[in-house]
Amino acid sequence: MQKKDDQQPTKIFVVKTTTGQERNVARLITAKVEMANIPLKALLIPDTLKGYVFIEADGPHLVEEAITGVRHVRSRIPGLVSFNEIERYIVRKPVMEDLGEDDVVEITGGPFKGMRAKITRLDKSKGEVTLELLEATFTLPITVHSDYVKLVEKAKA
Repeated sequence: MQKKDDQQPTKIFVVKTTTGQERNVARLITAKVEMANIPLKALLIPDTLKGYVFIEADGPHLVEEAITGVRHVRSRIPGLVSFNEIERYIVRKPVMEDLGEDDVVEITGGPFKGMRAKITRLDKSKGEVTLELLEATFTLPITVHSDYVKLVEKAKA
């Protein structure tokens, strides 16, 4: 990396897109950048933030040039976004940190996908949770990896 780049602060711009079209917009921008040789540094499409694409570039004129005429781009939001504001979309914390016993979760993978369950036990060393299905007619404890559950409701304290 050059010394000149180290001294300049990171400039991150926000582009508003049609919800659900973030990846398509990023692909179109990438193709345009490669064809026109526009010096963009990075694109970020966070899974948790719908309708937005973050672009790192040296100036707003480069972002405008890259997004002009691209389908599903609504607008460029004026101003800059600090790295601290988007850091939470880059650093992914383990799901286990948010979970606790008696929390209600939704199963996101496997044969019980889409079903809601209550956590009965957490095994942080293995990264597994033992669940009791809420929609089952009888209580059947199942153990799944924590990546396959999504928190729906925290337990009442």
